Amino acid sequence: MAGGFSIFVLMVHITVPGVNIEAWGKLLERGELFRFLGMFTGGALNNFSVGAMGITPYINASIIMQLLTVVIPQLHELQKEGGEQGRRKIGQYVRYLTVALAFLQATMMTIALSKAQESGQSIFFLPESRFLQMAYFGTVIVSLVAGTAFLMWLGELLTDKGIGNGVSLIIFAGIVLRFPDYLSNTIKLATVTGAGYYAGLAMFAVIAVALIAGIIMLTQGQRKVPVQYAKRVKGRKVYGGQSTYIPIRVNNAGVISIIFAISIMQLPQTFASFVPPDSAQWLLNVSAFIQRLFNPNNFIYNLAYFLLVAFFTYFYSAITFNITDVADNMKKYGGFVPGIRPGRPTAEYLEKILGRITFISAISLGLIAVLPTYVMQLTNVKTFYLGSTSMLIIVGVALDTMQQIEARMMMRHYQGFMK
Repeated sequence: MAGGFSIFVLMVHITVPGVNIEAWGKLLERGELFRFLGMFTGGALNNFSVGAMGITPYINASIIMQLLTVVIPQLHELQKEGGEQGRRKIGQYVRYLTVALAFLQATMMTIALSKAQESGQSIFFLPESRFLQMAYFGTVIVSLVAGTAFLMWLGELLTDKGIGNGVSLIIFAGIVLRFPDYLSNTIKLATVTGAGYYAGLAMFAVIAVALIAGIIMLTQGQRKVPVQYAKRVKGRKVYGGQSTYIPIRVNNAGVISIIFAISIMQLPQTFASFVPPDSAQWLLNVSAFIQRLFNPNNFIYNLAYFLLVAFFTYFYSAITFNITDVADNMKKYGGFVPGIRPGRPTAEYLEKILGRITFISAISLGLIAVLPTYVMQLTNVKTFYLGSTSMLIIVGVALDTMQQIEARMMMRHYQGFMK
């Protein structure tokens, strides 16, 4: 696992040749969406390295395939009845889709940057020959796609050989790699500013710890619905008769709802920032209005952000937890919720519970999404980027890895390290 992380760190610093890093760095400062995407790459986007797109195309492909399994009956049957072979087939589709999305993203990114300029400087150092320019753009696209494909392979290798989900661990490493820079910039500013800044920094640390504790509670929280299985006699054997429960997680949407919402909210401002200064006056006015409206410090922006997170939380929870299938499987194997009739009444009962839990999850995730903006305004600590998405990912991956380590230790030594 340590070797995989070392390779990932090495990729962060392998820059694509022919890139004007100075102009690229200035361009990054103009777009909030770039900062959001760069948060998962550990600085690879800032360096315009071969891993600049990170593992994002793989995440998008996985989400798209998960949504398609709900819409397309053949994929649903393959996932439900195909067993291990079906899961491998869907995994293969995800890889193909990842490469296609990476190629599309790299092509659009290269074309857009080839026309962009920052302070009169081009993003790429281009040769004069048109043929060589096209060859260079092809090299950039292939390098970016190869970097994403390699990270996908590395993530799957870490899953097979290591502990936990390899892709999640790569995202975790990419986020944590930025922390030394945040900490260094914070210390430098605190040294220059003086004692007043330390009070805000202390408040920032207390709120951050409280926020992490809330995320842990939200991630670990679940509602256990009791289920009783009736006894069935087959021949000389008796089946069933035991009591168990259905664990309904409070946060079924995970971090997906925040990722969808923040991507939508930051796109208009990023596109508006690309409007050239010499454009028509009406276009400049529209660009200025969009940038003011979609400013993260704007109350309307945060209200819309909160509502989008709540909407996607409901949407994604309904997709990930199929109530009808759960109720049908319980009825099929003789299971029932005490006091509730099997079949449709059970589905309605579970839907009622899921609706209440999802409401709590939507409100909590919405507050987690908008709270970092107001925390940074309140404490005046803006050098340490407290992103809601990054905190949810860090806490979720850390808890999952700890639980898997605990399970392996229990299997081998009958004693773990978690109390």
